[in-house]
Amino acid sequence: MKTFKSLIAILGLSFISLTSCQDEIDVNNSENPNTNSSTSATANKLERSAMYDGSFDDFLDGMSCSSILLPVTATINDTKVTLISQADYQLVLNILGRFTNDDDRIRFQFPLRVKMSNYNEVTVANQIEYDALMNACKKAEDQAQAAINCLEIEMPITILTYDLKAEQTGSVVIDSKQQLYTYMNNFDDKSLFAIKYPIKAIVKGEGSTKVEITSDLDFQSYISECTATEVEKDKAKQDAKKLETILVNGKFKVNSFIIAGANTANNYANYTIDFANDLTLTAKHTVNSTVQGTYAVASEVDVFLDIKFSGNAAFELLNESWKVKSYSQSSISLQSKTNAAITLVLSQI
Repeated sequence: MKTFKSLIAILGLSFISLTSCQDEIDVNNSENPNTNSSTSATANKLERSAMYDGSFDDFLDGMSCSSILLPVTATINDTKVTLISQADYQLVLNILGRFTNDDDRIRFQFPLRVKMSNYNEVTVANQIEYDALMNACKKAEDQAQAAINCLEIEMPITILTYDLKAEQTGSVVIDSKQQLYTYMNNFDDKSLFAIKYPIKAIVKGEGSTKVEITSDLDFQSYISECTATEVEKDKAKQDAKKLETILVNGKFKVNSFIIAGANTANNYANYTIDFANDLTLTAKHTVNSTVQGTYAVASEVDVFLDIKFSGNAAFELLNESWKVKSYSQSSISLQSKTNAAITLVLSQI
């Protein structure tokens, strides 16, 4: 337990301690806007953007502040699996994706090892310790102290320094993300620093965009934009879950289908559409015929409903990746991802 308390302390310190081409540093920290102390906004964002990114296995561990080191054994719902490599992640995804409205549960076999946002690797002995890590991560995220994963600085970069006590200038070349984290985390509060611009970075969103950053203001602007996008993506993910629940719990009719400027909803008037929790889709005629299909709900910044029917020409016209414009318990309004003039409204019956 002493080891685990040290782990929590390290995690806390990692979070709590954060609070034009340039070739020289402003020793007065007043005239050059790119000169920083250890507590400046740029220092905070540099450190957070250099933290270890543990978000890639969030579907497994439920927190972005760390990742589980393999091998690990877990019971996914009622299925026990042992993950040896990242290729085995698909086993977990297959089990979690089997049904859309079930209450997924993952139980780990302890002890297990995790890699923290400060790059330390530690052992977690039991569920109580694991829950403590999750609570610490949630607190860090709520207080905007967790890792910034949407912008990655390309290395190497050069940092110019000035020691206020020794009145001495210097510079250091940073070659890796981990080295940048360690350097900023340990930066002396009796010193100043400045990034030697320009630097390059990759901004992650629906795709990856390479940008050139020319100042602290520029750097902070990119961080603000991409973190705002991350918030939108999180909201879209929550909306996708809500939409899945509405689809599975109800039955629907085509209220409106606009294609080529005409409303062709009458072609589907005698059909009821049923979304099953195993991602299958059935359109049932009031007499006896049925049309089978599949569906999937996905999210980026927006929520999308992918529909794929087969064996019926009229229903195959509904085969689209639909952008969800609005949804409620009674009605779902959709727009084609590739052609905004094509729209579909499903009404619950």
